[in-house]
Parts: sequence; structure tokens; C-alpha cells
Amino acid sequence: PRANMAAAAAAASEGTEPGPEPPPAPEPPAPPEPPNCGAESGYDPFPGRGTPALPGARGLLGTRPVTDAAGDGAEAMEVQGGSGDEENARQLGEIELQCGICTKWFTADTFGIDTTSCLPFMTNYSFHCNVCHHSGNTYFLRKQANLKEMCLSALANLTWQSRTQDEHPKTMFSKDKDIIPFIDKYWECMTTRQRPGKMTWPNNIVKTMCKERDVFLVKEHPDPGSKDPEEDYPKFGLLDQDLANIGPAYDNQKQNNAVSTSGSLNGKFFAQEGFGHFGTKLPLQGRGRNASVASVCCSDPLFSAQRLPPHGYPLEHPFNKDGYRYILAEPDPHAPDPEKLELDCWAGKPIPGDLYRACLYERVLLALHDRAPQLKISDDRLTVVGEKGYSMVRASHGVRKGAWYFEISMDEMPPDTAARLGWSQPLGNLQAPLGYDKFSYSWRSKKGTKFHQSIGKHYSSGYGQGDVLGFYINLPEDTETAKSLPDTYKDKALIKFKSYLYFEEKDFVDKAEKSLKQAPGSQIIFFKNGVSQGVAFKDIFEGVYFPAISLYKSCTVSINFGPYFKYPPRDITYHPMSDMGWGAVVEHTLADVLYHVETEVDGRRSPPWEP
Repeated sequence: PRANMAAAAAAASEGTEPGPEPPPAPEPPAPPEPPNCGAESGYDPFPGRGTPALPGARGLLGTRPVTDAAGDGAEAMEVQGGSGDEENARQLGEIELQCGICTKWFTADTFGIDTTSCLPFMTNYSFHCNVCHHSGNTYFLRKQANLKEMCLSALANLTWQSRTQDEHPKTMFSKDKDIIPFIDKYWECMTTRQRPGKMTWPNNIVKTMCKERDVFLVKEHPDPGSKDPEEDYPKFGLLDQDLANIGPAYDNQKQNNAVSTSGSLNGKFFAQEGFGHFGTKLPLQGRGRNASVASVCCSDPLFSAQRLPPHGYPLEHPFNKDGYRYILAEPDPHAPDPEKLELDCWAGKPIPGDLYRACLYERVLLALHDRAPQLKISDDRLTVVGEKGYSMVRASHGVRKGAWYFEISMDEMPPDTAARLGWSQPLGNLQAPLGYDKFSYSWRSKKGTKFHQSIGKHYSSGYGQGDVLGFYINLPEDTETAKSLPDTYKDKALIKFKSYLYFEEKDFVDKAEKSLKQAPGSQIIFFKNGVSQGVAFKDIFEGVYFPAISLYKSCTVSINFGPYFKYPPRDITYHPMSDMGWGAVVEHTLADVLYHVETEVDGRRSPPWEP
């Protein structure tokens, strides 16, 4: 539960010092090593091992077939020797086998098992170590894989390859460019059945992944304004990005390959029937109309729980625009009497917002919804590419008090591009450069000009490709904003979009502008390659500030929220923006608790406190 996570975060944060020193860079993990089962092109995890053993062949001396255990299309062997007494640590990317009795993991090399017809992350086998098997020998049975298992293995290997070889690892892979070529190349390693004579299996694979939404993520079209070519779609990925969870589904351990213990605020993934059809051009279901109990009630899988992609936000989502902002909602497990919604008297009525809460992700990343749609965000949500005129993206978390710091690296900056980087409040215009209005403050790449309310003033020299920039903000602790808890949004309308629920909040920009007041003692400082450029702004407007990036044309920048920076400031104290991930959990937990304690909604009162 979020309360437990908040308490743990609060306890862990005591006594920590801001701005930690970076540790020695760890060596990258070795790339995966499946066997060379196909042509000499593309991903070859086991180069030089030759062709795989034919189905039914035995590539190991001292083995004998287990004829009574293997059915059609299966391979089995008992291996003399080897020791299963030691439980090895997981070796992701290598060929590992899980014992179906003791459930320990072993590398295939531990027992000298022939792996020429195996792949990492395979699940179509039965394995007993020599300690557990009645014969005292190691038992290995390779089974025929179904399409779901083949797709799972293919995506796991592609994901591991990207993690170990790409600077910005991918989580989604093209059907035509990645998945089908991989399966075609390693068919003999993935299943014992022969290749079908007709080339219909690619279509069947797509149908399988679209159907198995509890295992696979599907994205059928690129985002509006994205530069991704349409022919790269559909793209597929693993819903659970913890590759250590992939293993054979032994009956005695009731292992579910699709369940993870991370990626959701509650520390678990939730079950959901499906994500709906993708394509963000469809209008929101009911702008101005609430989601009703008739469409989403306690018996609906969406109400009891919802499943989020690895990066913590739905692939298809509404954007903050046209005077409305959208906050992803999840069921509040502490809401009072949710079962009352199942009564007939609630049928067709709007779902009370107090039964849901803002869904928070514990990592600070670039927001997918709080951005101009034409900006391209990387899969890891730490890199953004510009498109056409100035447009902006904010981070997922903001700060209201204290000293905070983050870095931005200028990856690519062609001559005709520009950037304005800095801090923005939630109401800053996304379709304008940062510093355009009263809600944002920026530093421009050209001539180093600083901007606020569209007024540019000389500040420093400019910056460009290869530079690493630092952004520091210090907000006083005694302002009204600093003393306030975040909005619970429980009084806002709930709207349904692509099988998810969102709080819909109307922006009142004019009213907010008139109520702005300065925060004495506040300041913003920018850094270039570790060197302070001086105070850029002081006594800025009071409010919640988010790291923000606005780009002109196709330049590429990457953001580092910490805790380790390339140029950590030496002369100031600060907290890395990454700390705000758990900080937001604490703040929202307190806000939700106070709401339930103090509020009575439609006769539903919070339960009494238990001693």
C-alpha cells in the first residue's frame, strides 16, 4: 500500500545528505547468449556455435532418451554428473533452467547440458536437478512451445539485447522489423515443431499478442506528430519488464509469468481485461460527462485494479490541452464502503471521485501526458526530440519548497535549432517556449538569454551540443504553497479513456495569473558544465515548479534527475529531483488520509480508526 511505502520512504530519507557523490560506474552486463540457430544476420546471441541439433537428436555424450516422458515433438534427456547442491544467482541473458521441484535456478553449463537448441528466457521445458530427481541424474525435457511462449521468449531476448547494447534501451519492438525476423531466425531454438509450410504464422503471432493483454503491451500507431514511420507499427512489448519473472509455468508453484512486484504505486500489477483499441485521435469518452457506475463498478476488473506499462503510464492517454488537464487515477484501497456502488440505486450515476486517487509513479521522469503531442519522448522517458516550432514538456513531479537540482545534456543540436530550458508551473503553456508566460522561467541556448513573461534579458554565453547544464531552484519553506499538501483531485470528475480513468481538471489561467504573488528569498541558478552562471531569477512567483524543456525544431536533449550528476554543484546544498519521487508519495498519502478522515461524501463515512 502507498501508506506503507510512504512510511518507508520517510524513514529512509532521514539523515541523508543532498547531492551525493557518484559511485564508480559499474561494468555493463554481458549481452545475452542464445545459440546460433539461424542465418548470419541480425541478432546472433551465440556466434560460432554452429547449427542447432535437429529435433530428437542428442548432442551430449552419456545421455539417453526418456521415451516414457516425451511425447510428439518433445526432447528429453538425463544427464550424468553435475551438482545441484549450490543455488546459483540468476544469470539473466544466459541459458538458465529452473528445477520444477526445488524451484532453484541453474545455468545449463552447471550440468553440461547441450544448449545448441536452446535460448535464454525459454519457458517450454521441464527440468529436475540431480538432487531432486529420483534417479540421481539431471532430467531435462524440451517441450513444444505455443505462440504465446515463443512471443514471450522473443520479446525477452530483444529487451535484454536492447538493455545491454543500446544507449537508450527500448521496451517496444516492431512486429515486422524486430519480432518476426527474430522468431524466423531462431524457430528451431524456440520450439520442437517444424516450421509451417505456409507463411501464416506471422499473422497468428500478431493475433496472439493482441489477445494476451495480461502479458503483452500493444501500440498500433505512432503518437500524433511523431516522426516514427507508420510501417514500424504495430509495436509490442512485455508488460512485466522484470525478466527474472520469466520461467516455466510449473503447476506446483503456480507461477504466473505476467505478474510483477513493481511498476504500480501499490507495489503490484493489477489485472485488466484489455487496453481497448489504440489511436489517440478518438475523442475522450464524455468530456464534460462523468464515467458512470454502470460502465465501471466494483465488479469491473478496471475498478478493482488496473495494469500499467513498465514506465508507469498508459501508452495511449489524453494530453493536457484545450484548458483541461488529466490526472491518471487508480482505485483508492482506503476509500470507505466501495461495495455500496454495487447497489441498484447507484446504477448510471457518476462514480464518486473519493473512491479513486492520483496514480503516482515512484520515479521522476518526463511526463507523457503533460507535453505537446508533437514532442517525441524516448522509451525510458529521459530523452526528448523537438519537432517544428517551440513546444514544451514538463517532468512528472514538481517541487513546492526547498532546494532542488537536475541536469540536462545537449545530445544533438543542429545549427537551425534552439532550446529553452528551466522551470515551469503546471499552467505554463505547452505550445509555446518556456518563459513565455508568468508561470515559467527559462534559459535559451542562443546567446544565453534568460526569459520570463516573453521578456528576454542577457544572462550568460550560449550553450550547444555536448554541453551539460545544471538547473537549481530554491523555494522558501514559509509560503502558503510550501505549507500546503497536494490536491487529492477527489472532488474532480472522472472520465474514462482507453480503459483507464482520469481526473479531469479545468484550468483557470486568468484567475491563477491574478492570484500570483512573489516568494521572497526564492531564486533560480543555471550551471554550464559545472560552472555557475550566477543568479538568473530571484523572488519568483510562488507555486509548484516542474523541470521543463522546450525545443525548437529537431534538437535532442536528455535529462538527469539524479541522484548522481556529471557536475554536482560544490558550493550549494540541494536535493536531487529524483528524491521527489518518494517525496510525492509521502505528500499524497498524507493528503488522502486527511481527506478520508475529514470528509463525508453522500452518506459514506470513513471507517473508525482501529487501535
